[in-house]
Amino acid sequence: MPSKPLAKTAVSMMFLIFVSRILGFVRLRAASEVFGRTWHTDAFNAAFVIPDLMYYLLVGGALSSAFIPVFTSYLAKGEEEEGWDLASSFLNLTFLALVAFSLLGIIFSPQLAPLVAYRFTGEQRELLVYLMRIMFPAVFFTALSGLAVGILNSYQRFILPVMGPILYNIGIILGAYILGPRIGIVGMAIGTVAGAVANFTLQLLQLRKWRHSYKLKIDLHHPGIRRIFTLMGPTVISLSVAQLNLLISQNLASGLAKGTITALSLANRLMQFPLGVFAMGISQVIFPTMTRQAAVGDWSALRHTFSRGLRSIFFITIPSAVGLLALGEPIVRLLFQAGAFGAEDTAATAYALLFYAPGLVALSGIQLLTRIYYSLQDTRTPVKVGIQGVIINTVLSLVFLKFTNLESGGLALAYSITNIANMTSYVIRLRRKMGAIDGRRILTCLAKAAAAASVMGIVVYELTGLIGTYINLAALTGRTLQVVVPMGVGALLYLFLTWLLRMEELSFVREMCKGRRR
Repeated sequence: MPSKPLAKTAVSMMFLIFVSRILGFVRLRAASEVFGRTWHTDAFNAAFVIPDLMYYLLVGGALSSAFIPVFTSYLAKGEEEEGWDLASSFLNLTFLALVAFSLLGIIFSPQLAPLVAYRFTGEQRELLVYLMRIMFPAVFFTALSGLAVGILNSYQRFILPVMGPILYNIGIILGAYILGPRIGIVGMAIGTVAGAVANFTLQLLQLRKWRHSYKLKIDLHHPGIRRIFTLMGPTVISLSVAQLNLLISQNLASGLAKGTITALSLANRLMQFPLGVFAMGISQVIFPTMTRQAAVGDWSALRHTFSRGLRSIFFITIPSAVGLLALGEPIVRLLFQAGAFGAEDTAATAYALLFYAPGLVALSGIQLLTRIYYSLQDTRTPVKVGIQGVIINTVLSLVFLKFTNLESGGLALAYSITNIANMTSYVIRLRRKMGAIDGRRILTCLAKAAAAASVMGIVVYELTGLIGTYINLAALTGRTLQVVVPMGVGALLYLFLTWLLRMEELSFVREMCKGRRR
């Protein structure tokens, strides 16, 4: 993270993503409070898989790995008009592909259902198919929103685009609380589509400035289009492989006790909170910068940007992972235990979170590592690493289920180990590709942050237990105190310890905060 403007943008991004993620938890709480942890919620979570997979393929593959690097390279060279010729053709092609995909998804939902939950039968399978058909149109609007955000990010516009997911979450929350009591879990599916439409509308309004640059044309012979397709192919494969890990885990979970899929989904969302707020926020902001540096061959600046970004991510997510380990059950109790979601559901979700938390740091690092490969227009390496990850995840999942009694914990642990292996592989390959990557400073940051976070974790765990003996955990006030007080003490202790260890990443946090205040 090289400059103060980027630091200011990063902290603003993280704040808005934080708001979005908080609303995401409100959304999850709404589902838990209204519907509990039942086969209905299992069906809803399973119904999300295929649309999510297609979103990551079309937006994650086309946008992150291909469109943004190629489009940004035109802007960096001052060829904006040529860049918009490319963008217009690509947007029009994607629009047609999304229409076709949505229609086919609705028609063939019965055939797709066994791919996400092969053990579902009878009424549960019928509900799964129905929910999939309702939510497929959401993919159309969410994917178009993602492409719009890609264009805005290429112009260094980051703040307003992040408000789209806030509207998306509000739509689902309203669907749960307003429609849920009347029409059941279908209300959340309808809210999902409404939120996706609101998100797309917001992004479309922001693109009005460039409406005269857009052209209603498709030029398949444009060199930029050919370059995008060349880059997209391997990335779509690698993202398919990556999403296959979640697909495998969910299919295996469909054979376990009812509610297992929901517990795994809630735990994964909790683990994704610091990932989304910090790792994705920082990675998204510096990705166009890395792309520009790679486009003009400024390798020294690229190494510096990457190193600062990765160390900043580690500095924040290592204590976050330790905090989830120490505060797992109290956090789940505070956020979800209400209405139809009881103490048994809290225990099941906290158990899965215990095994997901160790993979948070690696998964956060991967957010930036994949982007530096995309900025270098290298899409083959993520394919190789992704295939390696599927093999590791599948083997470990089957081994843990067959030879241990970990059950859902085994699936979560396999996912964590897989991400650790993938991050290690990415770093080794990047060092071979770029030579020096400031590895000594990155390892020093890892070691110091882990040492400080370990001390913090012990103090937080003991303090949490102590507070629990003096308060009423049945009351919302008591639950809040058991989470907020140890969390605040832990944050202050971690910052103090990192100051004692003279971690230079602490100065970047201060820089971000100063930028936010200004």
